[in-house]
Amino acid sequence: MEEVTAATTCLPLVRDEAWLPVEETAQVGRIRRAATALTERLGFTANRTAEVGLAVTEIGTNLHKHARQGVVLIRTVRGERDAAVEVVAVDRGPGIGDVALAWQDGQSTTGTLGVGLGAVARLATSCSMTSRLGSGTVLVARFAPTNVWTPEWGVESAAGITRPINGEEVCGDAYAFCRSADRMTLMMCDGSGHGPLAAAASDTAVRLFRDLAPMPPDQLVTRLHQALRGTRGGAVAVADIDLAARTVRYCGLGNIAGAVLTGDRKQGMISVPGVAGHQARTIRAFDYPLPDRAVVALHSDGLTERWGVDFGADLVNDEPVLIATTLLREAGVRNDDASVLVARPA
Repeated sequence: MEEVTAATTCLPLVRDEAWLPVEETAQVGRIRRAATALTERLGFTANRTAEVGLAVTEIGTNLHKHARQGVVLIRTVRGERDAAVEVVAVDRGPGIGDVALAWQDGQSTTGTLGVGLGAVARLATSCSMTSRLGSGTVLVARFAPTNVWTPEWGVESAAGITRPINGEEVCGDAYAFCRSADRMTLMMCDGSGHGPLAAAASDTAVRLFRDLAPMPPDQLVTRLHQALRGTRGGAVAVADIDLAARTVRYCGLGNIAGAVLTGDRKQGMISVPGVAGHQARTIRAFDYPLPDRAVVALHSDGLTERWGVDFGADLVNDEPVLIATTLLREAGVRNDDASVLVARPA
């Protein structure tokens, strides 16, 4: 990670490694091998690698037995001193009615992940889940090299997820966010097209954002527009959250969607037409109130905008990564690169 001031942390310190389906028995072994190969690459001990393999096998087995359209994302998350492996499991199964009961050893439900969750929770550094009957389940389990592990400041308050279009190994969308004591700044870029050239454009945006943030959103989008010349360009958006004033200043160029979400309202935020790096007649920021316990979400056009606040996540209690993954599952219906970034300003 590039150096930043002591008072500011810029992320992501997350790398999405692989999306793997779990619909056949053999695919359980595949996700176990992918997870343990990543732990070995990160320098985990042989004993810890075996524990991760056992937990991931439990997750995959339950997806295969109880879920529909089960998929596992395996990725790395950097902490203050070392990196952890994060496993995100998502499905369209029948869901779990009593999530608290499902964590207890020996419990089985008609939903997903009803067996073995107690073992997964004990082996994981952290583990959480959201589920809704009739919609499905999302689980996230994080495995650090040792029991003493501190995530980078900001990882718990915001999280994103990316998924490439079918047939591509890299996603052309990217995101980043910057956290300090009194504000959060979110950025998303959807590189034009798909594949490595789209990813190169969005990576350029992430690098510049991490160098410049925090900066007023309209100025930052202007700088991103200039920096993306010579690339494929793309849609970009920046949301600056003032934690003291409880406001969001948002500037979007192109078709990144932004919204402030409460338990009963979705307040969409305005992006102006254009393509960063190629065409920008107007770059303008708009201000929005940030109610208590609200979350802020950005997503690329790999997701439809036809979703409401009742999309299956618990906006008050769920971690940002669970909210982002649930939204991707419910609204990521287009055959396109897709990304979601969710922040819960404290």
